[in-house]
Amino acid sequence: MNEMSVHKTVLLNETIEGLSLKPGSTVLDCTFGGGGHSVEICKRCSGVKIIALDQDKGVFQEAESKFKDLNCDIVFINANFRELDNLENFGAFALGVKRTGDPRCLNFLNCPVDGVIFDLGLSSDQLENSGRGFSFMKDEPLLMTMKEDPSPEDITAQEVVNTWGEESLADIIYGYGEEKQARRIAKEIVEFRKKQQIKTTFDLVKIIEQAIPPKFRKGKIHPATKTFQAIRIAVNDELGALALGLDKGFKLLKAGGRMSVISFHSLEDRIVKRFYKKQTEESLAKLINKKPIVAGEEEIKKNPRSRSAKLRILEKIVSQDEVSIKK
Repeated sequence: MNEMSVHKTVLLNETIEGLSLKPGSTVLDCTFGGGGHSVEICKRCSGVKIIALDQDKGVFQEAESKFKDLNCDIVFINANFRELDNLENFGAFALGVKRTGDPRCLNFLNCPVDGVIFDLGLSSDQLENSGRGFSFMKDEPLLMTMKEDPSPEDITAQEVVNTWGEESLADIIYGYGEEKQARRIAKEIVEFRKKQQIKTTFDLVKIIEQAIPPKFRKGKIHPATKTFQAIRIAVNDELGALALGLDKGFKLLKAGGRMSVISFHSLEDRIVKRFYKKQTEESLAKLINKKPIVAGEEEIKKNPRSRSAKLRILEKIVSQDEVSIKK
């Protein structure tokens, strides 16, 4: 059994206060993780309903006990937020309907919510204790999939580094990781796999360290950081899922409902910023904060991972029916 680490939820107060929730609100937590935001919402707002999504079903077993003594209803749904419009029983819970055949629940848009949260950072537990190769600090099978039990059809990091062409590898390492040594790393990966299969995180770390010139190995971050990020993003199609999730999550908001999104690198933030801009230009929403909210010195000191976090909040100003008419 993996040892649990203590995950610190980033920008907790700012995210929840920005949603401006009331008692009895319904909140869609699209990236449940350690449950930090959902637990705090339950503590602050009585009678709320939480719809908790996560691709990793293991997180729900760890978090369930946190909600036993809280005055809220919560349902755990093991799914990626890109699947929001295909989730069975979503509408039944949102409406408080016990009978899932209720006609009001056949279309998920008939079940609007008051708040939507996306926290796009990996939890400490996923990074350190999943056993799936997210961290370059532990020697683990090179999987990097968010799914606890990936099927044979699911792509893994091992498949990426052992079968993808050199140019494709260089493109994703540079494009998703913003790694300047991408071409050197891709070339070294291809050379290494000619001799033996790349199976573990330490195999990949060794390759990266061999590829990067000595003068670039002693920066502020570990030399494998950007490559691991890039491959993880590619394996899980994180940017494609984010674009879909933002659109579907926004459609689920009531008029006056708000969406809080915390991103951790420029590629994610760019997608969020672009999506928000589109909604405001079409007069469907308004920005709550024109500039992203970032962590203060005290939070960064307690949790260094918060340094790169950016929070953007959007408020929907029309109902979904009005959106359909406008379009």
